[in-house]
Amino acid sequence: MRIIELLTKETINLSLKSEKKLDVIDELVTVLDQAGKLTDKVAFKEAILNREEQSTTGIGEGIAIPHAKTKVVKQAAIAFGRSTAGIDFESLDGKPAHLFFMIAAPEGANNTHLETLSRLAVILMKEEVRKQLLKASSEDEVIDILNRYDEDDKEEEKSNDGKKPFIVAVTACPTGIAHTYMAADSLKAKAEEMGVDLKVETRGSSGAKNVLTSEDIDNALAVIVAADTKVDMERFRGKHVIETAVAEGIRKPKELIEKALKQDAPIYQSSGNEKDDEEKEATGRRIGAAIYKHLMNGVSNMLPFVVGGGILIAVSFMFGFNAFNPDDPTYHPIAEALMTIGGGNAFALMVPVLAGFIAMSIADRPGFAPGMVGGMLATSGGAGFLGGLVAGFLAGYLVVGLKKLLAGLPSAIEGIKTILLYPLLGIAFTGFIMIYIVNKPVGALNTAITEWLSGLGTANAILLGIILGFMMAFDMGGPVNKAAYVFGTGLLANGVYEPMAAVMAAGMVPPLGIALATTIFRKKFSKQDQQAGKVNYIMGLSFITEGAIPFAAADPVRVIPSIMAGSAVTGALSMMFGIGLRAPHGGVFVMPLVDGNWLLYLLAVIIGSFVTAILLGILKKPVQQ
Repeated sequence: MRIIELLTKETINLSLKSEKKLDVIDELVTVLDQAGKLTDKVAFKEAILNREEQSTTGIGEGIAIPHAKTKVVKQAAIAFGRSTAGIDFESLDGKPAHLFFMIAAPEGANNTHLETLSRLAVILMKEEVRKQLLKASSEDEVIDILNRYDEDDKEEEKSNDGKKPFIVAVTACPTGIAHTYMAADSLKAKAEEMGVDLKVETRGSSGAKNVLTSEDIDNALAVIVAADTKVDMERFRGKHVIETAVAEGIRKPKELIEKALKQDAPIYQSSGNEKDDEEKEATGRRIGAAIYKHLMNGVSNMLPFVVGGGILIAVSFMFGFNAFNPDDPTYHPIAEALMTIGGGNAFALMVPVLAGFIAMSIADRPGFAPGMVGGMLATSGGAGFLGGLVAGFLAGYLVVGLKKLLAGLPSAIEGIKTILLYPLLGIAFTGFIMIYIVNKPVGALNTAITEWLSGLGTANAILLGIILGFMMAFDMGGPVNKAAYVFGTGLLANGVYEPMAAVMAAGMVPPLGIALATTIFRKKFSKQDQQAGKVNYIMGLSFITEGAIPFAAADPVRVIPSIMAGSAVTGALSMMFGIGLRAPHGGVFVMPLVDGNWLLYLLAVIIGSFVTAILLGILKKPVQQ
């Protein structure tokens, strides 16, 4: 089957209107639905989003391949969309995506369909194909380009001739359509470049191909398993096995091959019940991803209240510390109004909103009211931010339980559930548990943490600043970075402002340090990197740490340690100077509003940025322009 049998003029959109990831997914799902390829548009979109939760399908190089295999697909199909401006698709290389291929595979898709869909993923690895698709002026031209490169996939069996180092690999992703083959191609291309013999077993939806034999495994120096789904591991017992995500096979083939050559991996020893072990590991990954998603939903919806309220509070203090007492000579009505708006109301909603949206992420709309009430009880009961986290998850899963418990009620009263039963029972149960079980112990813990942080000596404060700095620069917007940021914002509700200042300052350093390095050490960077470095000045000053991601992805061994060192220095200096920050965002634009000497705060950021820049200048090798 040819690709053009699955990609037709009716499923091509050369002018996407979307500007965000979720919007472009919705736009392409609509294209497939209007072309008559789906039986349930909503269910298919949900399947696409579920796949995105496991790992992004933005593979880099301007390409994104969202895909799903589900029973709501009538027949296998491909939708193609193009965005000239580019869309942030959380791609592996941190760059915008321009070309989008949404793959829809029916649950019972035969091998012919699946092999064709997989072949598309391999074709898109070719740079000339991507360039031609970006310039295509019509739907017919897009189809013609893909048709020219569409050849049967004849996977070559790799044998070990004994003259080169030999390693083996397995690639697999949950749907087995795109990432499986891209990871394999990426590893094979890099192995050839490094003079290494590599045999890759691909475990796609159409079955396993190029299967590793016992002889292959015995002769291999090590095994690379780049997979997000079940792989038969028992056969690798006694071998050095590198286990990683399938996306890392696409993103970091050189690092994986180098580790394999050095046998820098533990020797695989099974527990004797491999199936149970793998199921537990997969379940653990799913649970961890779900908790992180729910938490981030609460934090992202909470932030506008914290940012707006925090800045208003900081501005109110410019009128004087005693400005809220009418009998004080420094009293000013504007200061009182700003504090009432920012502190008395916006900040007061911080924990309830956090809890409400965590619960809503878990249980949909019925979880929102119980979560909000639970968050308010956490605030009034002294449990603070930690209590809000507990309230959000408690309310969400309570409502999920209520949905299952009330599922057997007659359909005639279905409408009463959402408007009456869920809010009534959800709020009541959440409230009782918060008041009688959660608030007292969590409140005591919250108070202890607040008192400990408020009484930190200089040495301990500096150590905390170093740790927060390391975390902010470690993955630049990833889970570790977000953990540090949530820690800082959570303490604002407790009246502890110094960690937030350290977090923001440390988060500004990676892009600023890289920008300085591209300016000072121009010979160490390509012209393209120098141009990107200029943009990083703006991103760094605005506290957008993600500006450093493309540089870190391209050269992680040198870049990540450099930015972590600079961020750690800045975090330590911020804590040492005793700087507090009530607004969790804003970068240089809110520096004059900090508690303490804002010039020292700025100095901390500058010093850390120069530390990063100098380390990059020392570690990076000159490039040929």
